[in-house]
Amino acid sequence: MSKRAVAVAGGAAVGVILLCQLLPFWAAVLVIVGVPALAYMVLDPSQRRRLRRVSRKELGR
Repeated sequence: MSKRAVAVAGGAAVGVILLCQLLPFWAAVLVIVGVPALAYMVLDPSQRRRLRRVSRKELGR
């Protein structure tokens, strides 16, 4: 598995555990959506451009 796939699988697992066990639904959704958004906001502008460029290549543009 690629590093990205491992990160996605780990995030999904944490989200499901939080959703089912510990937190109410809205808090689990906030964690699932908020963590990747926060990680993107922490990147430098050059890193964001690189990430967008790589994402577009993977989409076949």
